[in-house]
Amino acid sequence: MIRSNLVIATLTTILAALLLACCSPISSLAIEIPLEAGWVSLFDGESLDGWSASEHKDSCRVEDGSILVGGERSHLFYSGPVDDHDFTDFELKLEAMTTPGSNSGVFFHTEYQETDWPAKGHEAQVNTTHKDWRRTGSLYGVKDIRETPVSDNEWFDYHIIVRGNQVTLKVNGETVNEFTEEGDAPYLAERPGRKLSSGTIALQAHDPDSLVYFRNIRIKTPTTADAKPACKHCQTKRRSKSQHRSIRKRSKCRCRRR
Repeated sequence: MIRSNLVIATLTTILAALLLACCSPISSLAIEIPLEAGWVSLFDGESLDGWSASEHKDSCRVEDGSILVGGERSHLFYSGPVDDHDFTDFELKLEAMTTPGSNSGVFFHTEYQETDWPAKGHEAQVNTTHKDWRRTGSLYGVKDIRETPVSDNEWFDYHIIVRGNQVTLKVNGETVNEFTEEGDAPYLAERPGRKLSSGTIALQAHDPDSLVYFRNIRIKTPTTADAKPACKHCQTKRRSKSQHRSIRKRSKCRCRRR
């Protein structure tokens, strides 16, 4: 009887912990999405390896398997090996979640900049209820939208597609914004670098009152399209089984590739 009561008590404790985790806006049980063919992960879910934060670097950190951006202004630039962090045509998929009153963004065709707002590239806005009226799905300062289909404290899928001079932004699988860049535009007078070219990806920590989470960040480019999916932990591709076992042992990689 004592043993039965102990088992019941243990199961009750585990179920209570799981319930709390599921009810929390930021569940510690990170959901990992399997990589499709041609897609490469940019975030290992554990560290900021392959990423470089600007100015207030403590504003970018990993929490419960997600990247949390929040604090004094900072931008977290992808600086890893995929395409030498220089993308032209690409598809970027990620999951994001805002907290009430928060503002962030996903920059692309940008480059590392130690201070200030990135001068180069475009920003796909991430904002549900911040005082800035430009909502999630806006191509910031270029083609903005006032309403977004997502809510605070809920994960949503963000899909950014860049092909030639066209940008498509999708939220939860639905196209919310399309833009075609053509010649000179009024917004270039304020920020000449806000145009399509090539460059890296960056996540924005906007201000101390904004807390925004990102996870399952993956990209597909012409270079990766024909490649085998990389291990998200060690980024190994096209290696022999013995080579990968050796790397897996050294880096404590937990991937199941043999």
